[in-house]
Amino acid sequence: MGLSLSKVAQWTTDSSGRGKLELTTMNESLLKEVLRFVEEFSSQHPLESEHVFEEPLQWSTTLVASDFKTDYDISDSDVQSHEKDSEGRPLLQLSAPTVYVRSFSQLSKLVHLADDKKLEEVQACLEENKEPMVKIIGPSFASILEEKDTDTDVQGLADKVKEEDQGKDLDVRVKLLLLLQNMDNQLLSQFLKEIDGQAGLDPAAVRNEVELLKRLCSEGEKRVLKSVRYTSDYVFSNGCRAPPWRQALHEICYLVIEPCDTETLYITCSTAGVFLNGGIKQEGEESGYEQTSDTYKDLETLLKSTSQHFAANTNKQDSAVQELPSTQKIQHVESVVAKEQGQPQRSDEQQEKNAYEALQQRTLKMTYELCPRWRDLAERCGVAEEKKQGKSSGVEKSGEIQKKAKTKMKPNSVSPLPGCRSSQKIKTPAGSVPVDAFSESSNESEEEEEQPERRTESITDLPPEYWQIQKLVKWLKAGNQTATVLTLVHLMDFNLMQETCQLAIRDVGGLDVLINMLDTDEDRCKIGSLRILRKISHNMQIRRTIVYMGGLQGMVKILDSPVKELKALAAETIANVAKFRKARRTVRQFDGIKKLVKLLDCVPNLAKVTENQEKDVEVARCGALALWSCSKSTKNKEAIRKAGGIPLLGCLLKSQHENMLIPVVGTLQECASEESYRTAIKTNDMIKDLVKNLSRDNDELQMHCASAIFKCAEEKQTRDLVRLYKGLQPLVLLLKKANNKPLLAAATGAIWKCSISVENVAEIIDQLDGLRLVWSLLKNPNTDVQSSAAWALCPCIEKAKDAGEMVRSLVGGLELIVNLLKSTNNEVLASICAAIAKIARDKENLAVLTDHGVVQLLAKLTNTTDDRLRQHLAEAVGQCCKWSSNRASFGEAGAVAPLVRYLKSKEHAVHQSTTMALYQLSWDPHNCTIMHSKGVIKPLIQLIGSVDELLQENAAGCARNIRLLAQANRNARLFS
Repeated sequence: MGLSLSKVAQWTTDSSGRGKLELTTMNESLLKEVLRFVEEFSSQHPLESEHVFEEPLQWSTTLVASDFKTDYDISDSDVQSHEKDSEGRPLLQLSAPTVYVRSFSQLSKLVHLADDKKLEEVQACLEENKEPMVKIIGPSFASILEEKDTDTDVQGLADKVKEEDQGKDLDVRVKLLLLLQNMDNQLLSQFLKEIDGQAGLDPAAVRNEVELLKRLCSEGEKRVLKSVRYTSDYVFSNGCRAPPWRQALHEICYLVIEPCDTETLYITCSTAGVFLNGGIKQEGEESGYEQTSDTYKDLETLLKSTSQHFAANTNKQDSAVQELPSTQKIQHVESVVAKEQGQPQRSDEQQEKNAYEALQQRTLKMTYELCPRWRDLAERCGVAEEKKQGKSSGVEKSGEIQKKAKTKMKPNSVSPLPGCRSSQKIKTPAGSVPVDAFSESSNESEEEEEQPERRTESITDLPPEYWQIQKLVKWLKAGNQTATVLTLVHLMDFNLMQETCQLAIRDVGGLDVLINMLDTDEDRCKIGSLRILRKISHNMQIRRTIVYMGGLQGMVKILDSPVKELKALAAETIANVAKFRKARRTVRQFDGIKKLVKLLDCVPNLAKVTENQEKDVEVARCGALALWSCSKSTKNKEAIRKAGGIPLLGCLLKSQHENMLIPVVGTLQECASEESYRTAIKTNDMIKDLVKNLSRDNDELQMHCASAIFKCAEEKQTRDLVRLYKGLQPLVLLLKKANNKPLLAAATGAIWKCSISVENVAEIIDQLDGLRLVWSLLKNPNTDVQSSAAWALCPCIEKAKDAGEMVRSLVGGLELIVNLLKSTNNEVLASICAAIAKIARDKENLAVLTDHGVVQLLAKLTNTTDDRLRQHLAEAVGQCCKWSSNRASFGEAGAVAPLVRYLKSKEHAVHQSTTMALYQLSWDPHNCTIMHSKGVIKPLIQLIGSVDELLQENAAGCARNIRLLAQANRNARLFS
């Protein structure tokens, strides 16, 4: 929408002198791409879509007020969005027929509302906003965007922007700038493809002539030219050096030529010929592109017409002699290509062009092309970047055949190419796989996003171990498996922390060999392979490669091995690899969950264990590690339960070894999000063991135990068990570990849930001074800790004896909690509002809150669209209305109208708290007037019919107060 709009789009002028987009195929394509970009922007970039434009985009729209539905205030023919900027201006405003839009979020909503007139709206917007970039991101950002082209380094661009502009929301604006630049480049690339098919761009012919002219540049009296050079060293994929928007005008490149007898010449080379330009001294200087001479058929003709010295010292015969070697070579290549392809030879000019293109394509093919399977894998795993430098990572010459291994291998287990595993290697179990095995739960988050690999080391920077590892991998491929793999294991032990050494195995195709070794009959080979895979699978790129190459299937198969060391290594490697969704799904699909659960069956609590029993314990530990990784999937949680994993995990929970307990508790706290697990944990008396382990001196174990208690304490019986087993005291003591933020968040969460029971607040938390400790955590800068602490305070304040006096005794406590209303985190805001609603029930505390400005801060938050925050915010507003003139203050601060909009929410809890707040606010006449003007009566009448009695009363009370005010006004008018 920047360079593509101003330099590529085709414009015309109407009778009024305004620019209009012509009805051309190219313009239609541009409009469709811009429309697609706008429609998808909100869903793909939610944060950037909320950013407010520097100036609104405005145009004459075909939409009318009736086209706008919810989220808009409609008055006659005018429309305003509920969403406003920091200065209270609506992000969308319609004053028919002109519409003003201030964010991509509203722009996206508008084009959706336009339905079949979407393209018309986009066209009108672009025509009436000639510089949309300036309005969207500001003039300084837009100027930077306009002076860049497609070869710009993105990080360099961001750094330059940050140097030149230090304003607010800088990171969001930089991201927005880069998104717009990417969009612009995509449009330019699309147009170039269309133009390539229309104009016969021939950069090869220009390049050949430039090379010939460079030969004429020498020193001394016999030189013909002083110098010949391009203005840009960057060559695009089509051979052109001109920026994309100039390629759209059929320009190929720009030259600076210094003749011996005239001033320096600035030349444009295009498909139509060559001509002098205004002097492009700096890249991107627009005025320099203008043509200042006639057009000549080639550079030689132009130079002869402008330089007498050049004309006198060159002639056709000399040129022919100089041109002959290169021409003969090209013709020879053409004849060879023609013979290979069975085509007749063409004219000299066509031969030259076709020969060059064919030679270029054949060279590229020989240099870059990978086998299909590895190429697809490389693209998915971020390895394909090395193709740009002409390197084929992990792939050797396509003609090389791997030597036969000395170790006996099963059929189909050897891949003929290091980069391409045999398609017969991966076998599925007998029978078809259920459809649901290939889908994950919708609520499962992806821990790892696909990340491009960043390799900053040059060849000279690589450590010597890198080359040693690569040499050993080559020996592996040559068949020296047993001895070599053990040597490689020892080398990796000393260089585990070096990422380059981990990737060295993959780079030379070693992953393929190691995965194939899992299918051998030699246990020592499999052990060595797994010991290496276990180490290098900590690397995200490598574990993804392992999954896409089918490595998990071999590891799952090994879980049935009678060799305990093999089972333990396979399970631990699965634990490392199963960090993302596809890997977890693959483990379940090939019955890995059942096999892992079987590994848990051991006796871990014997005072003395034999060497064999010790191996069983290690197998169980590794199995628990793998289940912990797999349990992040909802379907895997169910599979663990069905396989009988809960009682086995309960047995291992009694272990004395922390290295066993951490993965066991980690698995339980992941699974405790499911009700079936919470019930099983309670009935199998695991709460006692979780409480017991809270007192162990291991922060990670304590954190997982507290998290498990937090999830299980949804039921009252579980909360009672925590109190019965004296679990509240260790939970409160954990609050003193102020430096461990995850542990604090887990402990405060557990206290929050446990304090729902009155008994836990009244026999135990008060006695342990838990309220003071929890309150102190509000000072912690971590938002998770802040929100957990605030949620924990709510039941404590509500149910503790003399809670009001207790809160007042905390010096600076109320000021601290009011200041947290300035947070930008919705979860923190929701929890703080909930706490304020409890605190404000005490009149003295409410007075202090009011003095600290709680009314103004709450009012500022009322424009939120987050229903969770709306619920607790409305409750806080309602409670704060019960002091002095706070009702009127809320009205003056603009809180009433947004609260009326809350009634459009679909959440019952939002309706409950909102009607309570509106009822309290309705005791002020001015507030009643605002509510009535915003159409509150209709939703209130609907809520009066609710089955919730409290909601009924509040809705009816609010409507009654509005009615009484209206009646009083009518009576006043009659009597006056």
